[in-house]
Amino acid sequence: MIIGLIIDAAVGSVCIVLGLLIWKKEKVSLIHDYHYKNVKKEDIPAYARLIGTGLIIVGAGICATGIFNLLESPLWWIPLLIGFAAGIAVMHRAQMKYNGSWFSR
Repeated sequence: MIIGLIIDAAVGSVCIVLGLLIWKKEKVSLIHDYHYKNVKKEDIPAYARLIGTGLIIVGAGICATGIFNLLESPLWWIPLLIGFAAGIAVMHRAQMKYNGSWFSR
């Protein structure tokens, strides 16, 4: 179970660090270009904040899953589901608000 915690903590930490880079440093180049090509320059800070926040939420859910696995809880999937659902919802909101569509080409 400790291996699961290490893997979940590593993957969750990578998501959190990438989310912080996108949010705080406004490194939208870490996202595929078709996701931000229609975002206006003046909207980049708000867009980066929402996308980064969503990615941080996903990472936190993955880290919490590792803790639940370590405790051998049968409910390990709950923080994973909540983290992904909430994080994707935040990122989807950013895409719809600032880029016009989730799969804009």
